[in-house]
Amino acid sequence: MTPRLFAALSAAAIWLVAGPAAALDPLVGMWISKSVSTPGLDGEITLSHAGSVWSASLAGQRATAMATSGRINLTFHGEGGQFRAEVDAAGRLTDSFWVQPAKGFGVLRQPYAIPVSLRPTSKSAWLGKIHPMTNSFTLYLKIFGEPDGTLTAALRNPEANFNGGRAQFMVRREGDALQFETRPAEGQRTIRLDGRVTGDHLSLKLPGLDRAFDLARADPQTAERFFPRPAGSPPYHYHAPPALGDGWRTAHAATVGLNEVALAKIVRAEIESDPAGLHPPLIHSILIARHGKLVLEEYFFGFDAATLHDTRSAAKTFNSVMLGSVMLRDGALGPENKIYDLLAGKAPFANPDRRKANISLAHLLTHTSGLACDDNDDDSPGNEDTMQSQTQQPDWAKYTLDLAMAHDPGDRYAYCSANANLVIAALSARTGVWSPQLFDRMIAKPLQFGPYAWDLTPSGDGYGGGGVYMRPRDLLKIGQTYLDGGAWNGRRIVSADWVKRSTAPRIDVSPATTGLTPDAFAQVYNRGKDGYAWHLSELKVGDRIYRDYEATGNGGQLLIVVPDGDLVVVFTGGNYGQGGIWGQWRDRIVAKQIIPAIR
Repeated sequence: MTPRLFAALSAAAIWLVAGPAAALDPLVGMWISKSVSTPGLDGEITLSHAGSVWSASLAGQRATAMATSGRINLTFHGEGGQFRAEVDAAGRLTDSFWVQPAKGFGVLRQPYAIPVSLRPTSKSAWLGKIHPMTNSFTLYLKIFGEPDGTLTAALRNPEANFNGGRAQFMVRREGDALQFETRPAEGQRTIRLDGRVTGDHLSLKLPGLDRAFDLARADPQTAERFFPRPAGSPPYHYHAPPALGDGWRTAHAATVGLNEVALAKIVRAEIESDPAGLHPPLIHSILIARHGKLVLEEYFFGFDAATLHDTRSAAKTFNSVMLGSVMLRDGALGPENKIYDLLAGKAPFANPDRRKANISLAHLLTHTSGLACDDNDDDSPGNEDTMQSQTQQPDWAKYTLDLAMAHDPGDRYAYCSANANLVIAALSARTGVWSPQLFDRMIAKPLQFGPYAWDLTPSGDGYGGGGVYMRPRDLLKIGQTYLDGGAWNGRRIVSADWVKRSTAPRIDVSPATTGLTPDAFAQVYNRGKDGYAWHLSELKVGDRIYRDYEATGNGGQLLIVVPDGDLVVVFTGGNYGQGGIWGQWRDRIVAKQIIPAIR
């Protein structure tokens, strides 16, 4: 049997599940519902000006505005979006961004700032291309037969990992009516979903989404994102990543002392994993750099090198990187600076307390501000969901500064996205630069980033609590820059001293520092240490301990730097809300497979 025939038969075996019900019940198989929309306008944009009056044309619409203080904001009607740029003394456009409006349904529920490249067509006119992110929501329903004749269903959604609340459901049918119900489990509530089947269509009501989904029969082509790799793909063999002209030097892993057979084994294991299982590892990408060269870059579930991925809370670490970058130019700025001094322009503040004057950037970067802000406490007024759902204060930095104090600064560790957001707000206030533009100047352009999208608050400021979309290979550059002492391809981004200071232990994360009982602590935290917005860990490899520092985000967005191995690893993933799964990738893959592959 040829390898290609074997792969095709293996894919067919996965698709057609065995068991008595699989051969008899018409429900068995794959169902799919997919919606795709583009928030706002897209296409070619033309810009021109006559004096201080600027105009833009995009997708048949026109917008005009006056340049004010060296800035233009051209807003298109009907939630079409906004073009923002700086205008220099010669009347030329710089730092151009497209502000993509929020979309009510799907994963893009906030506006995003996306950099735009322009080319001049005359002394007073420019041409560019607007490429907004598409807002897609794909729902897969796989129904398969068990050996006892019963039916089991698995709901999967690659964009946000919405699975109906549980990994698998029992399926019951009465006529056209369907009921999906979780199996009884100690300590877990029963979840029931109602559906109906009509011919080749199945409707399903899902909790929390306030809508019914119409699913149609799927085939291997339309359901390709359900699987790590499309059904019928050829067997995987290791290959070096392509050179894309983005600053990465690429090479075969063997040339940097990594066993290519071992790396191929890691990739094959992910390809062969069952996404309909009870605890599926939904890894979207794995990238490895060693000795400054990108040597492994693999994608799964329909993601690829050009796809922007939500970095979630891994983007909190960008605040620390940006602080270090601004410090190169501002010798009076450092982690000791006080946040209420830096953001004094937002005064007066509610809940006055003398302790607020002592909150520093260092406290914010280590989640020890003492403000009443705890993302793991639904009753905390500074909880991220509470802040983002309220509508009275669109300025989320101001909202956080108005919170009451719960502890003295430095006394308690409480993970708080709103605190992280204050850092980027402070840097924007200090420099007088809109935060997405500041990131673009200090980080994205020097590191030769491709496209990215920075999420915005209702007041139009960049959000520093997480959620930036970018290419995984650009996220990997942050780690390589730090591994190289703060420089990327010879260009200084942060000082070598800041690399050491920001990745040194600053706070223990433990029951004592959080004020939680050991049982309560274990529900939301892992023991460890934090630097300035870097999580510090140790990897046990045989008899040796490797120190690492990491940027981590919900779902499996991991940037892991291992200095002693001259190694940087990035994972992106879709196991949102499943820390018990993605939290194992560091030890299961990096410590037990990647580092041992070093020759």
